[in-house]
Amino acid sequence: MPPSALFGDSAIDAARPIRVVVVGAGFSGITTAIRLLQRVPNIKLTIYEAYAGVGGTWFSNKYPGIACDIPSHCYQLSFFQKTDWSSFYAPGHEIQAYLQSAVDAYKLWPYIKLEHRLTNAIYSEETGKWNLTIQYGNAEQFDDTADILITAMGALSRWKWPDIKGLDSFTGKIMHSANWEADKGEGAWEDSWKDKRVGVIGVGSSAIQIVPALQPKVGHLINYVRGKTWVSPTFLGNRAGELGMGKTESNCTSTYVFTDKDKEQYKDPMFYKEFRRDLESDLNSIHVVTLKGNALQEIGKAAFKEDMLQRLSARPLIAERLIPEFSPGCRRLTPGPGYLEALCTDNVEFNSTEIKQILPTGIETVDGKVDELDVIVCATGFDTSYKPRFPIVGRGGVKLADKYTPHAKHYLSVAIDGFPNWFQVMGPNSAVGSGSLLIVIERQVDYIVEATLKLQREHLKSMEVKVEAVEDWDAYIEHHFKQTVFSEKCRSWYKQGGEEGRVVALWPGSCLHAARALEHPRWEDYNYEYLEGHTNRFFWAGNGTTVAEETAGADKAWYLSEVDVPPLS
Repeated sequence: MPPSALFGDSAIDAARPIRVVVVGAGFSGITTAIRLLQRVPNIKLTIYEAYAGVGGTWFSNKYPGIACDIPSHCYQLSFFQKTDWSSFYAPGHEIQAYLQSAVDAYKLWPYIKLEHRLTNAIYSEETGKWNLTIQYGNAEQFDDTADILITAMGALSRWKWPDIKGLDSFTGKIMHSANWEADKGEGAWEDSWKDKRVGVIGVGSSAIQIVPALQPKVGHLINYVRGKTWVSPTFLGNRAGELGMGKTESNCTSTYVFTDKDKEQYKDPMFYKEFRRDLESDLNSIHVVTLKGNALQEIGKAAFKEDMLQRLSARPLIAERLIPEFSPGCRRLTPGPGYLEALCTDNVEFNSTEIKQILPTGIETVDGKVDELDVIVCATGFDTSYKPRFPIVGRGGVKLADKYTPHAKHYLSVAIDGFPNWFQVMGPNSAVGSGSLLIVIERQVDYIVEATLKLQREHLKSMEVKVEAVEDWDAYIEHHFKQTVFSEKCRSWYKQGGEEGRVVALWPGSCLHAARALEHPRWEDYNYEYLEGHTNRFFWAGNGTTVAEETAGADKAWYLSEVDVPPLS
């Protein structure tokens, strides 16, 4: 190689063009797009979204009662605040509208391709690019390429039917909570279901919201529950008055509804800043209750039990069948406003006997009892293996699905060995058992943006996390969860739907721990290849000049605008 090929011939800060593809336009994908466009120069960006609108899970899930189960003001981006949430637990359509407003505000529409589904992704070792196949609606597939591929598809996006004999034999209406297909038209299903007998299978977050929403609108409802779960008191319930929130109760559901006076008060930036800070600080303070042997864990368990017994006092047999022995938090903990109250109403039946089969006209349990039903709602969860439904193929032909067997091995939830120039937001071990999920998303995005800038700045063909770094992080995860309630015996999507086994969904620590862990990337944990055939690691130093020097009228003392002035004592 001639000496001149060892070094670049452009200014040191001349950003090379870089092509980035983001898959998904939910919270993760939207946040990624905003930060990439803000911080990465000379970028060509495309966001492929499989659905017909933005919002991810908040676009696709439309079941009755859908809402966030943490405070609305804590479930938003740190840099794009909404002060006029309608209630303490925001309904799903309002969260989707918030995400769409972020797309509008940051002018992302030109970059988003709706109803475009990624069906294949193969890394080219020769070019250092990802070769992608995209399906647009029912049209023919087309190809695309990316220097960097970022998947932001979420953990709870691949819903699945329950494994119950006779599922296809039911002649009434059967649906999954994540694919709600009730009668079309505003209020249509409510009108047509008012005399119907409805079975709801499940006791996860979705079922706990669906049951109280359906209860006043159907003739009779049976909730089929195979396991036990904690239903926590409403978050900060007793502090609601202190925080300026009014409370309403209707149809056996209780929630906090913000008044016009509240919303007007939140328009004051200083007041709102402290209000949100107080909420989020409290939310981020309860990680200790997930640690085995912590005194607060036992106190919380006793308090939750007392609360559930009181709310189920009209039907103590349900309390006996529903309240678990395992610690609160082992399964996803949800406040479930109105769920326990709905179980105590005259038109609701709680059935904890195992289902034997689904018949053409209803459900039979293993004790021989048959319930005639008009509608069956399967609130039975998602595929939480994190294995994609389409091939993602890395270096040497290795498939991501194989790397995720028997459980997902990764590096800080954002990278995997064998998959250069590929990053993920909200991948395995990204969720949180307590605290703010959004700060984890934002910090993962910050990390990925920094990696993108490094690839661009240093003219790298590829960066790929080292195998030993993945193995070390995997060992850390294994060590951490042995000390937590998440390792207790309870059926949970945290453990891929099993009662025991590896925790694949949660970050091994608090959300604040995740924020700090992702704050300073360890670039030494990666291997690198260089572009353009050069081998000198200082190729990126270029021709010895900067863009400002080569541009007429540019600020050639820009550093004076970036002075960090230390405070005087």
